[in-house]
Amino acid sequence: MSTRLFHIACSAGLIPALFAALVSPAAAGPHPRDRKGVARVPAKPLPEEAAVSAIELPPPSASTIRLTAWVAAARDNGALPYAVIDKQTASLFLFDAKGKPLGQTPVLIGVGVGDDSSPGVGAKSLSEIGPAERTTPAGRYVAKFGKAFGRQRVLWVDYVNSVALHAVINTNKKEQRLVRLASPAPDDNRITFGCINVGTSFYAKTLRPLFQKRGGVVYILPDTRSLDDVFPRLRLLPYLTAASR
Repeated sequence: MSTRLFHIACSAGLIPALFAALVSPAAAGPHPRDRKGVARVPAKPLPEEAAVSAIELPPPSASTIRLTAWVAAARDNGALPYAVIDKQTASLFLFDAKGKPLGQTPVLIGVGVGDDSSPGVGAKSLSEIGPAERTTPAGRYVAKFGKAFGRQRVLWVDYVNSVALHAVINTNKKEQRLVRLASPAPDDNRITFGCINVGTSFYAKTLRPLFQKRGGVVYILPDTRSLDDVFPRLRLLPYLTAASR
């Protein structure tokens, strides 16, 4: 489903129906677990980002649909907006506090395949973090904006382990992060030290304004562990669905 079609479906109320049918940090914080901290968001999107918004995005996976149905049924997000990140398809789905879909975008994630952060990884320098430790941890996180090293503000997902969600970093040309982000295949989206990167335009215009004031909830789906293992309360979904009838 393309970004355009996704927004059309959102405005028509079709995405919630599809899901139902298919089943504050410290003032001076550490570096996010990414190269050279966080790039400042430019006033205008980079020209290369046109390719990011034009790619054909994959439809929601069965795991995304199931998790989103549970969040809606259990009202697990409370009164906060939320995002669901599917690492296997390298996609982020954004919702407002009432569960209305606001968009889908590709993401860059940690180069390491795995669902847990290594003990103490948040205190390590980047040079000390080996490839296998560069994972984006799975789970439920209450994300809030806060300061990182250098007085930059980032959306902290997992503050202890230095995992943030921020605009794509393009300072190291060899990494080709914008090219990876614009690629339709998810296999080349693993490049970060564990942080989650999205396109500059989506971050500046959609995600940041939504999470700016009160933060939100970020659900990161697993690579290797089962969905029920990471989100055990998902097992209650059939009962919640039956109770709402």
